[in-house]
Amino acid sequence: MAVAKHINFFELRDACAEPGCPLCRIVSRRAEQYIDNTLFEHVSDRSFRKAYRLAGGFCAFHSRGLESFRDGLAVAILGRDILEDRLISFKKRKPWRPVERCPVCVEQDSIETEYLTFLIQSDRDENGREVQAYFTASDGLCVPHYARLISLAKRIPAWLTEFHNHKFETLFTRTSQFIELSAYGRQEDFAKLSQKDKLVWKELALSLRGNRD
Repeated sequence: MAVAKHINFFELRDACAEPGCPLCRIVSRRAEQYIDNTLFEHVSDRSFRKAYRLAGGFCAFHSRGLESFRDGLAVAILGRDILEDRLISFKKRKPWRPVERCPVCVEQDSIETEYLTFLIQSDRDENGREVQAYFTASDGLCVPHYARLISLAKRIPAWLTEFHNHKFETLFTRTSQFIELSAYGRQEDFAKLSQKDKLVWKELALSLRGNRD
């Protein structure tokens, strides 16, 4: 009898087929969906409105592009609450400070925990071999998401640890080589590097910060 596969299996599998950290890709897509659904469906939800207002709205990162969303009325209603609080603080000449976190950041943490837990527990699942196969064919987790994974688990599957140790150690070696061959007088040696290794600094930057768009 076929073993049922959770939606996380398919979503992570599809993300692993794309370049970059698969969890960054999932988080970015789900966060976008969350914002869109929230603006479209929950602007009249009092509990959400209160949390949103106490957070001062979405953070700078998650509020980028709000002007492009489909529901201008929702953006206006929520934004007016924020501006009203700012006007009060301006008149009092006191800085406004958030009491709650950005709602999307809270949702994002939940998504990350959900998928990292799924990955950690995959070796106990009957679909574990398939998860391991498609994940180890991917670019793996970025540095921030691997650090988060370590903080969540007392025990990490050996294959997952070995895969990421190799990934980051190789990246370190390639970066060191790039730096060494960038020195004056090493132009001929640098020219022999592959195009990928000549651009390893970009790969490093993305890996260190995560590649959420």
